[in-house]
Amino acid sequence: MPAADPWQTAEIAGPKKASVITKPAMAQAVIHRAQHPVLIIGHYAATIDIGERKLVDYLLDLARAHAIPVIATGHVNRTLKERGYTGAVIMPAVEAGHRIADPCWNGPDGKGPCDLAIIAGLPYPMEWTLLSGLKHFAPYMKTITLDNTYQPNANWSFANIPVKEWQENLEAITVTIGTEGQTDV
Repeated sequence: MPAADPWQTAEIAGPKKASVITKPAMAQAVIHRAQHPVLIIGHYAATIDIGERKLVDYLLDLARAHAIPVIATGHVNRTLKERGYTGAVIMPAVEAGHRIADPCWNGPDGKGPCDLAIIAGLPYPMEWTLLSGLKHFAPYMKTITLDNTYQPNANWSFANIPVKEWQENLEAITVTIGTEGQTDV
């Protein structure tokens, strides 16, 4: 099993750390159980190459397959529109963290408070801080990060894994979710 150490080793998360996603089915199960998830896509998602595709392509597949509302941070909304996705709410990442931590906020789609935040494509220190805030001030909120660097402040995170393994995991999560009723989880 891969080591579950923060990507930036000087960062100390405290005694409560993220569970490592060892199989894509684990992430799929967490996403499937959520009543009202939200996907926060950072601006790095438009620049990170994973095989022939960008990270943003995998995240859009996830959002479309599970009808997850999207919060676009930075300038990633332009990339989403280029790929035919126009339903994203544009919001700075820190503001998104504050909003989803508020149990009175009705989410980006107005359908009620979010119970799961899926986060990917943000700079590591920003994601660390956002997840730390949610961990301490919104303990009812579950968090999962789909980046290939371990984020101990999330509830679930991939370990520090190579890009090829990351690609395989993202593809499996998308395929599994696309065949939602056929999963073994």
